[in-house]
Amino acid sequence: MSHRLYTLLNDLDESRIHYTLARTRADAIQVSVTVVGARLEIDVFEDGHLEVSEFRGSEDVIVDERFVRSPIEQHRD
Repeated sequence: MSHRLYTLLNDLDESRIHYTLARTRADAIQVSVTVVGARLEIDVFEDGHLEVSEFRGSEDVIVDERFVRSPIEQHRD
């Protein structure tokens, strides 16, 4: 039996969905997936369980630089 991480990656590969892998916490591998209208952060744990965070947006193009500067300023120390 294959680990859940490999099953997920194979499914994404077969669907030709781009993803990146990261290690953002000691107990999981994060698979980041971006598709039209959403971004998913899928944490795959050693025991095989998954935790998914979904971020949705309109994908509108915004030309106002204040839109970029605002979150930067809000998170500045």
